[in-house]
Amino acid sequence: MTAGNYAIVAEGLRKRYGDRYALDGFDLQVRPGSVCGLLGPNGAGKTTSVRILSTLLGFDEGRAEVAGFDVARQADQVRYRIGLVGQNAAVDEVLSGYQNLVIFGRLFHLGTKHARQRAGELLERFGLAEAGDKPVKAYSGGMRRRLDLAAGMILTPSVLFLDEPTTGLDPRSRNEVWVSVRELVRSGTTVLLTTQYLDEADQLADQISVIDTGKVIAEGTPDDLKARLGGDRIDLVVHDAADLAAASAQLRQVAGAEPEVDADRRFVSAQVGHRAAALTEVLRGLDAAGVAVEDVALRRPTLDEVFLHLTGRRPQTVEEAEAAGKAKKGKGKKGKGDEPNAGPARSENVEEVPA
Repeated sequence: MTAGNYAIVAEGLRKRYGDRYALDGFDLQVRPGSVCGLLGPNGAGKTTSVRILSTLLGFDEGRAEVAGFDVARQADQVRYRIGLVGQNAAVDEVLSGYQNLVIFGRLFHLGTKHARQRAGELLERFGLAEAGDKPVKAYSGGMRRRLDLAAGMILTPSVLFLDEPTTGLDPRSRNEVWVSVRELVRSGTTVLLTTQYLDEADQLADQISVIDTGKVIAEGTPDDLKARLGGDRIDLVVHDAADLAAASAQLRQVAGAEPEVDADRRFVSAQVGHRAAALTEVLRGLDAAGVAVEDVALRRPTLDEVFLHLTGRRPQTVEEAEAAGKAKKGKGKKGKGDEPNAGPARSENVEEVPA
């Protein structure tokens, strides 16, 4: 597939700050009408790559195209065709949802009538019609985020960049945002999503690129990446901690490798081949040994395990990500993101942002 067949293309992107590379040979290809999840540890280069591809930041080497236009040479054309939703909502809390969207429409040079019409359409599309006349300060976190997404869709962008869109939201609000993102993709928008939550990427992404030290180190569908770990796992929770040794021995015999054991949870886990046959053999062996099992599961590897395998680091928990988000807010107007002196991310179609 040629570059013209992709909605986003990056080849050999490098961005240097002093003697440190924030991006060091970053490559990416995203098909139209799909969701690409960009995963990586803090400081890996996720936010830097989004800022470069959305024309908010220059780069030192390489090339990039978005929506068929060169990011460096045709920045105005790129900006006209993209949307960007950053980590912090960019809506006015005093105004109503409807008023916010009308203002965004006018900022993007829509006539008053057209801006009002577009605001109504977007409120309906994002499930906010009943709350459209209420001030945004009365909205839940999920409602604010959906309004932020709506603001990024004023001109129906071909490509939408979502930089950690659900950080700090509760599970219900996160699910509301996921529903909205799926609706956007069904309408033909291509989405590049950076996220700290691996379950979010698993839910939304058609393809995943794992970035570390400024370059993509693995890519594929979620199932492709999970398959790289080599097989399924059997997880056991025994009734009596005294049976951990016997359960571990049985799993070792079937798996041919040393299982993982968590004594506090009475938990034993091992990677196995031949899914059903392995599970049957383990259960028969435990029954013969008189080991009572409280819970047993045969499962595919998780993206968390893939992440740990690829980067050597575990992903942040939800609690850690939320704590990090609060710490960022506590730093006032200091830069955010992966690169030094990064300005605050904003929700915008970015047509009006200078080169």
